[in-house]
Amino acid sequence: MSEFEFQRFVTIGQYLPTGSVVHRLDPRTRLLGGLLLLLAITLTPRLSGLALGLIVVLTITVLARVPLGYALRGVVPSLPFILFLALLQVLLGPGSAETTPLFSWGPIHISVTSLISGATIPPRFGGLILLLTILSASTSTTEMVLGLERLLRPVGRLGLPIQDFVLMIQVALRFLPLLAREAERIAKSQASRGAEWGTGRGGLLRRTRQALPILVPLFLVSLQRAEALAMAMEARGYRSDGRRTSMVALNFRRGDYLALLLSLIASAVILVA
Repeated sequence: MSEFEFQRFVTIGQYLPTGSVVHRLDPRTRLLGGLLLLLAITLTPRLSGLALGLIVVLTITVLARVPLGYALRGVVPSLPFILFLALLQVLLGPGSAETTPLFSWGPIHISVTSLISGATIPPRFGGLILLLTILSASTSTTEMVLGLERLLRPVGRLGLPIQDFVLMIQVALRFLPLLAREAERIAKSQASRGAEWGTGRGGLLRRTRQALPILVPLFLVSLQRAEALAMAMEARGYRSDGRRTSMVALNFRRGDYLALLLSLIASAVILVA
């Protein structure tokens, strides 16, 4: 039955209350520090910077007391897509034809530049997924909403719907585990009615063909859940306009300033490494 267990591969949106030093930081510190590291890993052009970024992310994983196997589990579903992007970058990436090619065949030109460019794809996407997993595991939905509202409050003075934006992020994070659970239920229902699932060989193409019949019912279930959520919020008198207060007061402490400083230094080093 392991081929039906979709939810165990969904790590983004799952909160792990380990009580670590990362969990005790102000949620604004976690969000700002995570954003700095996300930008650094995304923008660094070199393998050395990506390697340093992975070391930083793994260090945060240890500090957050998140099991490494659990964190790496979230990368598994995206691995075929990541490797496909790396292959495209090697075969058709920009700049591959500007240097002496190692191999040429029609429009395909493989050079040292294209190989290095393709080699940066797996650690970049893997580091981003790991960082999002750690940020989700160390920050509850309530803390994320409070932190985002405080951080975006100056922007709200311009008349932008900040509360609606924060609510959209909260609902999206809540829906990820629910969608995995619904996909698992639909796959089991189809398999019990004679549909082929997880049997035989065929690799990635066969898996993709088996997953296509799930998309339509999963999309319909998502629409039904969204409609039910909207009706429930409307019945309870939810309104996004006006100024709202909170029972929780957020305060920066020395550890928060130190964590932000370390995040800024690590991001700068990753970019210039």
